[in-house]
Amino acid sequence: MSAQAQMRALLDQLMGTSRDGDESRQRVKFTDERVCKSHLLNCCPNDILSGTRMDLGECSKIHDLALRADYEIASKERDLFFELDAVDHLESFIADCDRRTELAKKRLAETQEEISAEVAQKAEKVHELNEEIGKLLAKAEQLGAEGNVDEAQKILQEVEKVRIRKKDAEEEYRNSMPASSFQQQKLRVCEVCSAYLGLHDNDRRLADHFGGKLHLGFIQIREKLEQLKKTVQEKQEKRNQERLKRREEREKEEKMKKQTRSRSRERKSSRDRERRRKRSRSASREKRRSRSKERDRRRRHRSRSRSRSRHSREQSHKPSRDRDRERDRKRGSSERRSDGLNGRTESRRHDDREAGEI
Repeated sequence: MSAQAQMRALLDQLMGTSRDGDESRQRVKFTDERVCKSHLLNCCPNDILSGTRMDLGECSKIHDLALRADYEIASKERDLFFELDAVDHLESFIADCDRRTELAKKRLAETQEEISAEVAQKAEKVHELNEEIGKLLAKAEQLGAEGNVDEAQKILQEVEKVRIRKKDAEEEYRNSMPASSFQQQKLRVCEVCSAYLGLHDNDRRLADHFGGKLHLGFIQIREKLEQLKKTVQEKQEKRNQERLKRREEREKEEKMKKQTRSRSRERKSSRDRERRRKRSRSASREKRRSRSKERDRRRRHRSRSRSRSRHSREQSHKPSRDRDRERDRKRGSSERRSDGLNGRTESRRHDDREAGEI
């Protein structure tokens, strides 16, 4: 890659697809299904194992550093859950690798001589010590490249201790089987990258394997897979807690609404009862008033009827002579009133005539 291409890739990684206003690049968004989600999370096996003997070639999906930058910017604002897609991708890849490892183990079991369980156990111990030496040497080389010379020296001291243990284990293994069988190369399949390891490999060969890009790439993929699983689990738990919290809030709101509605219904029913009570009171009051009025009217009517009957009885019980006297008295009084009126009328006429003569 030229320096200009490297600079362009660096700008894409830092600024995203819209760094220079190129609309053609913005047509594909990082959310598109054609974009590799493992690449966005920097864990695509095609990128990690590039240049090794297990180079997978170019990924079938889109790889673009600018899209990764867009994703990193967007993921700070909201969860996109691309980890689920990446977990599925890496689990499928690791499952294929584990199947290849099991097939290689079966092939070795068919081609190599069968040995007893005790000898196999001793050979396994030698393989484990070889693996430990290789890992320590690879770590020491990495620390030396980073400038941590003191740490690298400590690691090398540990390597010398492991070598002594390996020498003792090899001696036990040599004494447990014939010399002809011991000289044969006993192979073992690496559990990480499914590569073949020899029982008699020297330290340089072990360091090259355990510090090589292939083995470290598989370690990176497996560690990234575990990390993504943990992240997915944490996000799912967080999401479930948020859902549970929202559900509790909704239930609480619904409960409050129900309580409010029940209170309003109770208030309304109490108001209705109060209105009915008032109406019943006013109706009973009106009834009492009408009844009292009716009683008063009946009482007055009865008193009038009693007074009339009493008067009629009194009139009927008077003697005829008294009635005649009373009748004559009334008639005389009426005649006197009429005579007085006639006299006054005549006197007025006389006065009027005298006044006219004058």
